[in-house]
Amino acid sequence: MTPKRVVIAIGGNALLRPGDGGTPAELQARASEVAGGLIPLIRRGLEVLVVHGNGPQVGVELIRSEEASTKVAPFTLDLCVASTQGSIAALLELALRNALHEEGLGHVPVASLLSLVTVDREDPAFRRPTKPIGLFFNSWRARQLEPELRARGWDVVEDAGRGFRAVVPSPMPLAMPAAEAASRLLDAGVVVIAGGGGGVPVARGTDGRLRPVEAVIDKDRTAVLVAEAVRADTLVFLTGVPWVELNHGTPFARRLEALTPDEAARHLALGQFPPGSMGPKIEAAIAFARSGGSTLITSADTLDGALAGTSGSRIGESISS
Repeated sequence: MTPKRVVIAIGGNALLRPGDGGTPAELQARASEVAGGLIPLIRRGLEVLVVHGNGPQVGVELIRSEEASTKVAPFTLDLCVASTQGSIAALLELALRNALHEEGLGHVPVASLLSLVTVDREDPAFRRPTKPIGLFFNSWRARQLEPELRARGWDVVEDAGRGFRAVVPSPMPLAMPAAEAASRLLDAGVVVIAGGGGGVPVARGTDGRLRPVEAVIDKDRTAVLVAEAVRADTLVFLTGVPWVELNHGTPFARRLEALTPDEAARHLALGQFPPGSMGPKIEAAIAFARSGGSTLITSADTLDGALAGTSGSRIGESISS
């Protein structure tokens, strides 16, 4: 079945990759690469909503804020999320508008939504931080930072063999108040950027008021929440690889083209998809598939082919490998 409404989840590493300096020109170039991958979808008439991550950027923003704290009051983590949500959305919207103009599609409207996402203040995640953010450190620097991070209720861990990073609470997203607005924009033919960085985390108090929370919500979980809320039929996770593999990185690697959520869950339980790598995307894909949608996992350069069924890995209730 050809999808009509698609939610595309883009990792923060798509805009700030290991080894990048993070200069404005470099960030804009990365955003242009992402925007170029979306043009074929828009040309085909698909309704597109983009959710982006901010794992590297929010850590950088936190450092920037703390380094300036001798002159101005530092931002809390939730405001760092809001700051990166705005800056990344600005980069993506600018790149997308320019790409649309160059492709003769300048009439297609684009809108970025500032997105709060509610969480439960009693979520166990606040007692066990797991979300890696920011820059990678060597073991010596990690030991230096550990006391300071623990004092804030955070931690420092090795991240997928690439070095050490700070980890912060990552509670489950419950709702995105702007979801109905996003859905109406999609109905009107607008390309929407929303839920950036997993959303700015807030929790509702006993008085019914929303209050900020220091956390970083996993963007893959928020992507599922948003896809369900806007009634998308397809959720796409863009990764650094064109498809999911069993025994990845070994001589016994085997590509998975299509599988049911139960099959995906079985492979996950057997340790095929590490928590610091493909694991969160597989978990999110299972959740969306079980709600009746279809999930694709692929890379940016194979996105159009994956939606046409010629590439990528698809997870859905009616699919069998």
